[in-house]
Amino acid sequence: MNITKELFGKTIDGKEVWLYTLSNNHQLTVKIMTYGGIITSITTPDKNGKLGDIVLGFNNLKDYQGTHPFFGALIGRYGNRIAKGRFTLNGQEYKLAVNDGQNHLHGGLIGFDKVIWEAKELKDQTSVGLRLTYLSKDGEEGYPGNLTTTVSYLLNDQNELAINYEAVTDKPTVLNLTNHSYFNLQGEGSGDVLGHEMMIVAEGYTVAGEGLMPTGEIKSVQGTPFDFTAAKSLGAEINQVDGGYDHNFVLNHPENKLSLAARVVEPGSGRKMEVLTTQPGMQLYTGNFLDGTFKGKSGHAYSSHAGFCLETQHYPDSPNQPKFPSTVLNPGQTYHQVTIYKFSV
Repeated sequence: MNITKELFGKTIDGKEVWLYTLSNNHQLTVKIMTYGGIITSITTPDKNGKLGDIVLGFNNLKDYQGTHPFFGALIGRYGNRIAKGRFTLNGQEYKLAVNDGQNHLHGGLIGFDKVIWEAKELKDQTSVGLRLTYLSKDGEEGYPGNLTTTVSYLLNDQNELAINYEAVTDKPTVLNLTNHSYFNLQGEGSGDVLGHEMMIVAEGYTVAGEGLMPTGEIKSVQGTPFDFTAAKSLGAEINQVDGGYDHNFVLNHPENKLSLAARVVEPGSGRKMEVLTTQPGMQLYTGNFLDGTFKGKSGHAYSSHAGFCLETQHYPDSPNQPKFPSTVLNPGQTYHQVTIYKFSV
């Protein structure tokens, strides 16, 4: 197992951005940069041993600094949506940056996906990795508290990429961290993902209303297009979902217990990905808003459904939904969540 480092470029304001490559002994490589903590590439063999890059993204820093739909990024302070960009905590109302219609999405105008993280290389007997740290100052994007966040990416020889999230604050705040990688197990730029076979360990989902905001209702997936309890293709019932899948699934496991959340197989390549997490929810997003505007690493345009996201998370708009699991972090507590992406054929 090995880790290497190279200069990926400089930001618009002249800051250096470094790209780290993690590789194991089974030809699995993961590239992560210090800008946005973004996973720029995951290369894995298919059933014939042919290597392919299975995440959407760009070849250069300039494109990542432009407008794009969070390819590969670390998301914070709050992954997903907060209604009308406001919430009340301990009797005080906080107004956040609004960047999705009337709502707050994925941390605001300058979320964790658009900052430079401090990096430290990690290596031991069982894994290689990268520890990223960022201090989000009190009031950033409207959030209370100085929040120190540490995210560790760890790759082992079992073909597991673990993401460990930790954070501490000096004032009560809300927090919901995730990663926003878009996967295509055929290889990025090789068409849509509607033939991927997916199973999700969830018997419920949070019903989305206007602006994809939760209504507060948790509904059974049974008898709906959201039923992935048995594996089916992503395209099987997507036409019955207005706009495509962009919904939070209520995972069956007890909170904070690391367990299987989803399994995805791409029949042509034979590639398989499993997602394990301690988080209570997971957003399935099928790249509905991709429209061919973005040209990826392969030179191919990313059209609708060119990738899917499995964003492990707390539920959207939890700060305004008292029945949802709490996303409040208080001083003296440590936020800790783990998600593992495991690759095989």
